[in-house]
Amino acid sequence: MSAPDGDILKNFEAALASETIGKLVVAVSGGGDSMACLRLAVDWAAGAGVPICAVTVDHGLRPESGAEAAFVAETCAGLGVPHETLHWACPDEAGNLQDQARRARYALIGDWARGNGVTHVLVAHTADDEAETFLMRLGREAGLDGLSGMRARWTDSGVTWLRPLLAARRVVLRDYLNVRGQEWVEDPSNVDPRYERVRMRETLAHLERAGIMAENLNAVAGNLRAARDALDRVLADWARHHVRQEAGDLLLDARAFAELPEDLARRLLNAGLRWVSSSDYVPRAAKVLRQVEADAPGQATLHGCLVTRTARAIRIAREPAAVADEIAPAGALWDRRWRIIGPFQPEDEIRMTGEQGLAACPEWRETGLPRLTLIAGPAVWRGETLVSAPLARPDSAWTARLAEGRDDFTTFLQSH
Repeated sequence: MSAPDGDILKNFEAALASETIGKLVVAVSGGGDSMACLRLAVDWAAGAGVPICAVTVDHGLRPESGAEAAFVAETCAGLGVPHETLHWACPDEAGNLQDQARRARYALIGDWARGNGVTHVLVAHTADDEAETFLMRLGREAGLDGLSGMRARWTDSGVTWLRPLLAARRVVLRDYLNVRGQEWVEDPSNVDPRYERVRMRETLAHLERAGIMAENLNAVAGNLRAARDALDRVLADWARHHVRQEAGDLLLDARAFAELPEDLARRLLNAGLRWVSSSDYVPRAAKVLRQVEADAPGQATLHGCLVTRTARAIRIAREPAAVADEIAPAGALWDRRWRIIGPFQPEDEIRMTGEQGLAACPEWRETGLPRLTLIAGPAVWRGETLVSAPLARPDSAWTARLAEGRDDFTTFLQSH
């Protein structure tokens, strides 16, 4: 094994060393990065005795996508790795198609992983991806969070995601594949200048000719990430003393919140809104700042949440309108955060409790929870009949709990 290969393997193994992995899945598109990740993972799993599988998301955006998924399936079969192709139904509405596809990819893989007992997902982002992302965000005048680089590890609803190749350069991974005689596919969009990332790739090439390497940019991102992590630890400690969780809501001590420096208050509110809404994105800065600066009682909708302010507390709750169309099958995760456990029938669905459901729970006031919190809470429905609303009508046969990774706000502060 050559020295670069040795570095790749060393970094790959280090990324997995502290993990307790029950079953591993590699997200494989067929490109060089993901094929290298697959080959490394197969060798690692064989030595570790860990079950491994692979999954490909066919977005259906290019004529070649089906053949590329088939290529991955054939390669996996040759390696003795179970493989699954997931399909995305592209929405009709306008918007950033690449961003929609990316979000759909993570959602599809995450749902598949949870349904198949997978504990860890590997994604193949590289040092080049890290540097290109840094440049893209620099162009958007991003702040500390945006310039802190990609997360090497995060947990979402019980599934841990890892990026074990963040220290590897793209060209080295292709050398690794060439030595092993492993083919890969090239996505034509990777050289299409209409895409921002392609333009940043060319910019990075110019910077490297001037002596500013991807490794330099990633070191800067790492320094910023260390500063961000320090702030997150400060906020997590503050939250342990001044934030209370209740039925999926957050209650912040209003007086203590008012004493926070503006930037810390903004960061805390951003995190709270993301925790309650299960969103991957932060809300618009101007709207958050208005809430930070508010000092009078009132209620506002923001980022799929209701923010209710009194003299004593700021409650961040799910907005009923944001979950009105959320439907999950029996036993599945609802709104990316709630799991209901109970004696489901196959035809049961999980939907929000709503006005109709709350009307069927005449003792709901005895819970002490706000009406809108209960309306936006999860419930089991059999057609139009309410079977259970665990938050509004406690029942020993049914329980509603927040999914792992979404159940503790202070942990969320330090991992997102």
